[in-house]
Amino acid sequence: MKRLLILSVLLFTTGIFAQTLEGSWKLIEKNGSAITSEEVVRIYQDNYFAEGAKKTGTNTFLWALGGEYSTDDYSEMMDFNTRSSEKIGEVSNLKLSFAGDHKIIINSEKGSETWERISDNENALNGNWVITGRERNGEMNKMKPGDRRTIKIFSGDRFQWVAFNSATREFMGTGGGTYSAENGKYIEQIEFFSRDDSRVGARLNFNFEVKDGEWHHSGKSSKGDPIYEIWSPYAEAYSK
Repeated sequence: MKRLLILSVLLFTTGIFAQTLEGSWKLIEKNGSAITSEEVVRIYQDNYFAEGAKKTGTNTFLWALGGEYSTDDYSEMMDFNTRSSEKIGEVSNLKLSFAGDHKIIINSEKGSETWERISDNENALNGNWVITGRERNGEMNKMKPGDRRTIKIFSGDRFQWVAFNSATREFMGTGGGTYSAENGKYIEQIEFFSRDDSRVGARLNFNFEVKDGEWHHSGKSSKGDPIYEIWSPYAEAYSK
């Protein structure tokens, strides 16, 4: 696995930007044309990003992509990409600039994208997490993250989970939307779901606790099954 990039990024504590990328963003223009037929949201947090898209006015899933990023002369390395799987593992050097406090422009060889900030709100779950434990038959089964992993990223009142294998370039699924996390209660509103778009609009309620740096997540799944999971900070799980 190509984990060296994320380790070097974590040691780099100050980026080239006065503003922060962390939070949630919506794609509003591409090559000067307004985005009207797609709803594309990107989340930046802990030197990782995730992007999910669906058709405007419907629940049809379009694509997901994401991976590590560096603010040192802005670059991205894809861990998953349903549009161009051949780009997984490659580092792309791009040009990113802020247009005021609420917009960014990303330029590549294919043109420019303009993103507008949705939110930079923070709460106890802000971060990029990877699942490291799941209870089955009353016992907690530890899971060691590797090429095959499930992550969940939170920032700017938005979340996205993704299951993928960066070595085989296999994509298992994704979903995301808005969320709140306060007083031990975690609530998510699903806005896109790659596996079953009939679940879009569902509102799910869970209990949560961040204990010893790990996120303990319990309640019932979207199918109504009881769950209890433990999630660890992504960078820490892989540095170990």
